[in-house]
Amino acid sequence: MRTCVGLWNSSTHGQSVRNYDYPLCDGVVVFHNSFTCLLCLWEQFSLVPMASILESAWQYLITHFSDFQLACLGSFFLHESVFFLSGLPFIYLERLGYLSKYKIQTKNNTPAAQNKCITRLLLYHFGVNLPVMIFSYPVFRYMGMQSSLPLPSWKVILTQILFYFILEDFVFYWGHRILHTKWLYKHVHSIHHEYATPFGLTSEYAHPAEILFLGFATILGPAITGPHLFTLWLWMVVRVLETVEAHCGYHFPFSLSNFIPLYGGANFHDYHHRVLYTKSGNYSSTFVYMDWIFGTDKGYRKLQALKRYEAEASNNQTSREK
Repeated sequence: MRTCVGLWNSSTHGQSVRNYDYPLCDGVVVFHNSFTCLLCLWEQFSLVPMASILESAWQYLITHFSDFQLACLGSFFLHESVFFLSGLPFIYLERLGYLSKYKIQTKNNTPAAQNKCITRLLLYHFGVNLPVMIFSYPVFRYMGMQSSLPLPSWKVILTQILFYFILEDFVFYWGHRILHTKWLYKHVHSIHHEYATPFGLTSEYAHPAEILFLGFATILGPAITGPHLFTLWLWMVVRVLETVEAHCGYHFPFSLSNFIPLYGGANFHDYHHRVLYTKSGNYSSTFVYMDWIFGTDKGYRKLQALKRYEAEASNNQTSREK
């Protein structure tokens, strides 16, 4: 336990690490130490009852359902549940005006626009996502995906998911950047940008070709490693929650971007939606290192620096008046 705390303290020095002007290597060191701490804590506090509960629940699933049913229909049901349960609350926050002080943009979407998004999403999910899950099943089986007991260790699960994040960020960045070329933006990606003021469910509102194109970035890692189905489900849940949060349109004090270095979050991606497509930048998926390396987040960083300057000036003015 002391080793974990020491690693964290040595990387943060008791200060906030949420600053886009830090050297990339510092961010990588903090991220590495944070991940090491997480593994350490998991190894120390993994409780036998929790593992027993998970394995008992998994035993029930594999006893009553086939691999195909779990990998295809089970994955689809899990995706739809997590996606809509995490995304729908932001629609009602926007309609009712709750927590408006945390809303990034003052503009609201009309109920008609929100309903259009939901209708199209159901069409895309049943017409594109579900068939992709069904037809990709043989590929995952060929690459070694399994659903039997025992479940993989948390160390294996976290290591694989970290690899998926790194690979997905790299592939998604270049795919997303290509979609912002003139022809592809006009004929494909512009559909996703119909909502200049995004809300959680707009994260998957896109042209069917884009769903396939960028969805490839999400499934590439699991297709390579052939993970346990439990790992695949956990990766899917984490990825859905992340993309819904990035499109939610709200920046809260507890938002992950305030605590996790290199994490983009809603502020980062909201800028991408509200700026003209040729100048928006911020193409990254989850972590922002690719934008930092290639300088495609300069406009966003300048805006953040200007906001900090204005906030400091305002605070100084208030202090002088007192």
